[in-house]
Amino acid sequence: MHNREIYAELKFRIMNNSEHKILLVDDEPDILEFLSYNLKKEGYAVFTANNGKEAIAAAKREKPDLIVLDVMMPDMDGIETCREIREIPELKDIVIAFLTARSEDYSQIAGFDVGADDYINKPIKPRVLISRIKALLRRSGNLEPKHTETEDLGGIKIDRERYVVIKDGIDINLPKKEFELIALLASKPGKVFTRDVILDKIWGGDVIVGDRTIDVHVRKLREKLGEDLIKTIKGIGYKFEF
Repeated sequence: MHNREIYAELKFRIMNNSEHKILLVDDEPDILEFLSYNLKKEGYAVFTANNGKEAIAAAKREKPDLIVLDVMMPDMDGIETCREIREIPELKDIVIAFLTARSEDYSQIAGFDVGADDYINKPIKPRVLISRIKALLRRSGNLEPKHTETEDLGGIKIDRERYVVIKDGIDINLPKKEFELIALLASKPGKVFTRDVILDKIWGGDVIVGDRTIDVHVRKLREKLGEDLIKTIKGIGYKFEF
């Protein structure tokens, strides 16, 4: 490849990535500096915050495409910060990845309970970090609405345009991954979706999530929509029935 072609390719990559804004949240300055340096090299627009309150303010101001959020922070930890962000209508669809040195199962479950999309464990190599970020951004628009009309499915309606589930005439605003999961299952009522297919369609093959990720999201959907709509096929996966 000639120098002119290399320059053109680099310019294209930087211009393309610069469309994406990333908010980094960590109370350790060294980690923020490390992450910022490597993401800026890839052409991303990077913003930082040192704690949960700063993160919420920055998210409202910048409307980032993705938030990398440390779990262990003083005053307001990452779990509480994520919960508050998900309760803000204009921010509820932002991709959120927790950055943590903790690998305990309960920590991941707590994170997914409040709407996290992924976990990134410390320490992480720059190349792996960039790969995970790209995968998250690439998959954030994974489930495109196939229908513009509202679908009536056994007592609930799925509005794919507004990303809303309607039950008994009441709009239920779900976290993005929960909506994508119910929309996927409801796209073919009666069809059994294996766990591997669900992980690939909703989280993407390049994104590493815990084994109980699907179970947590299904449990939350059952709590909000009723126990009978999503059936467990033991050892295989799930299906939507009405």
